[in-house]
Amino acid sequence: MLIQNGFLSQFFQLASPFWHSEEKTKIRQLTFALFILTIFQIVIAVVITEWSADLFNALENRSMSGVLTQIMLIILIFIANIGVTVTHFKIKRILQLDWRKWLTSRLIAQWMTDGRHYLVTHIQHPESAHDNPDGRIAEDVRIATESAIDLSHSLIFCLLLLFSFTKILWTLSGKITIDLGLFEIPIYGHLVWLAMCYAAGASVLGWWIGRPLTDATNNRQNVEANFRFGLVNARENSLAISLVHGEKTEQNRCQHLFGDIITAWQRQTQAWSHILMFTSGHSVLLMAFPILVSSPRFVLGSISLGGLMQSAQAFQQMATALSWPVDNMAKIAEWRASVERVLSLVNALDTLEEEIEKRDPHHVRRTKTDLPFLWLHNLAIMRLDGMVCIEKMDMKIKAGERILVTGSAFTASKFFKAIIGFWPWGEGEIELPPEDIIFVPPRPYLPMGTLRAAICYPLSIEELDQHELEKQLVSVGLEELVNNLDTDDNWYLALSREQQQRLGAVRLLLQHPKWILLQQAFDSLDSKDEIDMLHLICRELPNAAILTITHESRAAGFYERKITV
Repeated sequence: MLIQNGFLSQFFQLASPFWHSEEKTKIRQLTFALFILTIFQIVIAVVITEWSADLFNALENRSMSGVLTQIMLIILIFIANIGVTVTHFKIKRILQLDWRKWLTSRLIAQWMTDGRHYLVTHIQHPESAHDNPDGRIAEDVRIATESAIDLSHSLIFCLLLLFSFTKILWTLSGKITIDLGLFEIPIYGHLVWLAMCYAAGASVLGWWIGRPLTDATNNRQNVEANFRFGLVNARENSLAISLVHGEKTEQNRCQHLFGDIITAWQRQTQAWSHILMFTSGHSVLLMAFPILVSSPRFVLGSISLGGLMQSAQAFQQMATALSWPVDNMAKIAEWRASVERVLSLVNALDTLEEEIEKRDPHHVRRTKTDLPFLWLHNLAIMRLDGMVCIEKMDMKIKAGERILVTGSAFTASKFFKAIIGFWPWGEGEIELPPEDIIFVPPRPYLPMGTLRAAICYPLSIEELDQHELEKQLVSVGLEELVNNLDTDDNWYLALSREQQQRLGAVRLLLQHPKWILLQQAFDSLDSKDEIDMLHLICRELPNAAILTITHESRAAGFYERKITV
C-alpha cells in the first residue's frame, strides 16, 4: 500500500515502477534522449542571446558585413531550432503515451480483477475517496502522466537555463560602485542579485495568490465527473425513466448536477482571475525592468547597445527560470489534483487488497477443496456497520442438490455474494468445490456489440457451438432473436427485462456449470414460465447444484430443501 506521507513521495512510488517495467530499456533511452535534446534547447537559447548582441553591435557600428553575417547565422539557428524542437516534441509524446498506457493497464488490471471493482465501492476510508473510478482512469491518469512529463521537462529546462544565464549575466553585469560619501561599496554581478530578488518576490507573491486554485481545480474535476456519470446513468436507464414518466425529475437532477459545475467553475474562475492579474502584470514588468535597470550604463557608455540587449535577454531568461513555480502554478494545481485522485483510487484498491489478504477474523475465509461439496463452517454475514444479518450457519450442500433460499432477499443476496467472494464482511469459512460457481443476477450484463458476443460473454464466440446456441435460444422462448445474432446494438436498452433474463438462462445453459446461484433470475417471468425455466435448467444440467432466491411461492415444490436467512 502507498505510504501515507508526502505527496511527492506517494507520486514517486506510483511512477517509479514505470522506469523499471519490462520496457525499461526503451523508456530509459527515450528519457535520456529527451534530456539531451533539452540541453540542445539551452545551447540554442544561449547562442541566440550572443547572436542578438552581435547583431545590435553591428547595427550600432553600421556594419553591413556584420549584419549579413548575422543573417547567415540566424538561418542556421532557425534550422537547428526547428529540428531540435520537433524531435523533442515527438519523443516527449511517445514517452507520455507509453507512461499513460502502462499506468492505465496497471489500474484497470487492479480494478477489474476478482470483483475488486464492486468491492471497492464498499470501502469506507477517510483517506481513500474513490468515486467515479472510470473518470480517474480515463482522464486523471492522462493528466497525471502528460503533465508530469511536461512539468519535469520545463523544470529541468529552467534549471539548466538558470545555470547557463547566471554565468552570462554575472559577466555582463561587471562591477558597479555605490558611493556612500565616506566610502564606496563595489557590487559584482548586480543584475544577478536583482534577478534573484525579483523572481523570489514574484514567486512568493504568485504562490500565495494561487493557493486556492488547487482546491478549486480538484473540486471542478469531481463535479464534472459526477455530471458525466449522471448523464450516462440516465442514458442506460432511459426505458425505465420513460415508463414512469421520470423525465422531469431527471431534468431537475441533471440541472442540479450541472449547478454544481457552475459553482465550481465560478470558484475556479475567481482563483484564475487572481493569478491572471498577477501574471499579466508580471510579464510586462519582466520585459521592461532589465532594460530600465541597465540603461544608465549604456547612456554612460559603459556597455554597448548589444551588451544592453544581451543583458536584458539574459536577465529575462534567468528571471523566467527562477519564476518556474509561478509560471506553472495553474498546471501544477491541475496535475496535483489529478494525481491525488489517481492515488486515492490506488489507495482504496490497496486497502481492499490488504483487508482480503490479512485474514481479518471479521472477514469470511474462502478455500478451494477437491471435495464435491459446498461446505459452510460457522458462517456469519455482517453489514458494513458491523451488524450481523445472518447468524452462524453450518451446512453442507452436495452436488446436484436444489435448494430454495428464503427470508430477506436483501440478506440472501449477501449470502450469495459471500459464497462467490464479493462480500467478505463476516466470520467463518466457506469450503468451495473444485468447479466454478456461476452467479446469475436479476439482470445479466449484456455488453454492446453483436447479440452473439453478448450471449457468450465472458467467453469468446469461438468457444461456443452455433447449433447449440440456436437450440438454446429456441428452448427458452427467444426464437425471434436467432436471426439477430450478428446484429450490433446496445442490448441492455434494446431488449426487455424478460428477454434479458431469458438470455441469462441461455448463457447459463451454454456454460454447463456444476454450481449455480440464481438471485431472482427469472422474476420478470410469470409463475408458469419461471417454473418451466427451472425445469429446463434441471433437464439440461441434471448434475448441477442450484441455490435460488425467488419470490415465486409456487416454485417451492421444485426444491429439495429450504434455507431461511
